[in-house]
Amino acid sequence: MSLFLRGTLVLVVTAFLGECLEFIINMILARELGEAGLGTYMSILPTVFLIVILSSMELPISLSKFFAEKEERYHRGMLHYAFRFAVITTCILLLIMVMVYAWTPLFQGYHSGIRWLVLIVIPIVAFTSITRGYFMGIQQMGKIAAANFLRKGIQLFLLVSIYQFLSFGIDTSIFIALGTLIASEVVVFVYLIHAYVLEIKGKRKNSHSTLSTGEMRKSVLSVSIPTTVLRIFHALTHAIQPFLIKWALVLSGMGAVDANEHFGMLAGIALTIGFFPSFIAFSMLIVLIPTVSEKVSSNDFNGILTHLKQVMWLTLGYGVPAVIIYYTLGDYITGTFFHSVSSAYYLKLLWPYFLFHFLVFPLQAFLIGLGLVKDALLHTIWSSVFSFSLIYLLGSRFGMEGVILGMNAGAVLITMLHYVTICRELETTLWLKSAIKM
Repeated sequence: MSLFLRGTLVLVVTAFLGECLEFIINMILARELGEAGLGTYMSILPTVFLIVILSSMELPISLSKFFAEKEERYHRGMLHYAFRFAVITTCILLLIMVMVYAWTPLFQGYHSGIRWLVLIVIPIVAFTSITRGYFMGIQQMGKIAAANFLRKGIQLFLLVSIYQFLSFGIDTSIFIALGTLIASEVVVFVYLIHAYVLEIKGKRKNSHSTLSTGEMRKSVLSVSIPTTVLRIFHALTHAIQPFLIKWALVLSGMGAVDANEHFGMLAGIALTIGFFPSFIAFSMLIVLIPTVSEKVSSNDFNGILTHLKQVMWLTLGYGVPAVIIYYTLGDYITGTFFHSVSSAYYLKLLWPYFLFHFLVFPLQAFLIGLGLVKDALLHTIWSSVFSFSLIYLLGSRFGMEGVILGMNAGAVLITMLHYVTICRELETTLWLKSAIKM
């Protein structure tokens, strides 16, 4: 079995187990926090995730690309630079957050400890990102998989232990829910730092060379900045989309209460079920970035083409059966697990949205590995503008069917843009004949 397939298999298995733990975690939170508390918790999370994105600066991606492309003798110099970079970005972000706390009402009205939790998570994420990037780059996916599973396992253990024996008011319960999330990050941080120290300790006697600071800065920022912007853009579009969809539904003649209810069936049920297999796509994304980067550095474009074919077949291999199941068993799935048979209609209509998004994630990894991060960002912007325009135009006329048509069209567009760009870069046909580029 190739290194790519073995790494993907390890991540897929642990990701599946992690998804099962996540399902149990959400059940516990829903039971302990109640609808109002869970709503408050889910309202805080997007802000926390945005801060996590800024803290990481997408170092796992940029560093994994560097370590996969460069010889081992250059690794130590980049690690030293990455830690200095993380210290600077951490100090800047901490200073910004202190000013935000002083000048804005962010997190006011919640438990006072939440502000401290957010400050604690900034350095943890920043330095953990370096170790993640290192192990991804040298393709030790077992450690990444263990860290991902450990996070969910520790969070579940803490939630069960605390809520089982103690009871709190709603504000304190929300604080504890966020606290267990941060505590699990601390455990992952300790695990990865320990694994990193042991790995580096065994390589201290190896000869090493150092690139110039300018070259290392360029290697990091050329990937980190556009990828971070891409993540932030995703976060912003996901924040805007609910309001756009509900607005379009109201314009179509639906009442505000009904529009909110139908959006809940779309986002809370149909999308939740439809994206369940996406952990496979995310696992391939993690493995593909260093794999493709390494082959680019050795000019093995036929090897990249081979991986592209494997990814297409693997994705179709699980994606097509998944959407067939949604289409044939949608009523049973939504009725059994969510007690909402009506949402099965939306689940069935969204099958192109799910299938093409399963392809988007690994194709994005190819673009990053090929050094086309800016193309990935532009494709996302174009497809989002196209999709949002159709959601408004069609949704305001045909209701939810028009909204779903706009979502499906956006998914198809971004997939085709990614795919055609990769084929053009490899100088191959859309049918993936042998790569001409050498």
